[in-house]
Amino acid sequence: MLLEITKMEQRYEAVLGVLRDGLSVSEVAVAFGVSRQAVHMWLRRYESGGLDALRDQSHATRSCPHQMPAEVEARLLELRRQHPGWGPITLLHRLGREKVKPLPSRAAIARSLARHGLIVPKAQRKRVKDYKRWERARPNELWQMDIVGGVLLEDGTECKVLTGIDDHSRFCVCAGVLVRALARPVCAHFVEALERHGVPDEVLTDNGKVFTNRFGLAPTEVLFDKICRENGIAHRLTPPRTPSANGKVERFHRTLRHEFLGGQIFATVELAQKDLSAWVESYNHERPHQSLKMGTPAQRYRVEEIGPTLPLDDRALSEDRGGDDWITRTVASTGVISVAWQVFSVGKHRSGEVVDVSVSDTLLEVWSGNELIKTVLRTSKGGIRKKRAQLPSSRRN
Repeated sequence: MLLEITKMEQRYEAVLGVLRDGLSVSEVAVAFGVSRQAVHMWLRRYESGGLDALRDQSHATRSCPHQMPAEVEARLLELRRQHPGWGPITLLHRLGREKVKPLPSRAAIARSLARHGLIVPKAQRKRVKDYKRWERARPNELWQMDIVGGVLLEDGTECKVLTGIDDHSRFCVCAGVLVRALARPVCAHFVEALERHGVPDEVLTDNGKVFTNRFGLAPTEVLFDKICRENGIAHRLTPPRTPSANGKVERFHRTLRHEFLGGQIFATVELAQKDLSAWVESYNHERPHQSLKMGTPAQRYRVEEIGPTLPLDDRALSEDRGGDDWITRTVASTGVISVAWQVFSVGKHRSGEVVDVSVSDTLLEVWSGNELIKTVLRTSKGGIRKKRAQLPSSRRN
């Protein structure tokens, strides 16, 4: 009759073969069909723990040196719940700013979020090899503007938002809630953005009727085009059915829907505007942006909006003229520049030329190198508002 013995009994017989019978480790290994290392391990276990030490033991690791500490993971999950729109890269950046140690890897953060059900893992899209990111060289050189829906009110009304993004810095210059996307409220928010952030060289929009009527059966100048013309702004249009041409503001819409609009219903338009303005303030000044190397849009907009530092000779010239402020501007294709809330022409033949403007309490002096090319009297800050008031009544509606 054959008897079945357990693994522990077999190991015990192998140990006895060495200790009691005087067999070599190699002979016992051949007899039991195992390696010599296994026999040595059984001998060490038996010497340290007796017969019970020969039982099957767990193969799980007792410790993992690169495992995320519990307190770090708790802080990570707290940040994610406070900011549901933040992904592993943004969370890693925030943990680094808080000087959390040890700092987990991006992959470890993604695994932790997936383990706690805060994200759903999915395959990443492959980046197109010939993809190239483009942007303008300085703030207020180009604004991208568009209209997006999705603002829901308790009475069932769906409002829209006029959005504007500075192409260079991704700074949100405009976010105005509209009950209806008509010419007058759209242009009111547009003019408010001009008064707050200055006049850009160009504005890029789609071919919506509130922006232009250049391609209508009877082409006319709409209010938006008129404001651009009177303020020296070149109004650019995207090709039809190509939203990627206005890509930065479209990407902003994705963030807006995901982090602000998702699942929210507002009592009134005023409350919706108040909450949206607070979110835009956080977007501009607190939320790190991956395309800006984890800086905020406000940091890039503020640092570079004054323009490059003047050469040494020009700084000395400024001191000789009483220490007035100097500002560098690039002449638009229409020959105009915007300085201190004023828009004026220095000549279309100077299109693309970089000029220096001396700003005093009463005068604006435009210099090209050491040549004074124009002097303009300073007016009040309300220049844009006055132009708007002068529009024909038929255009205001």
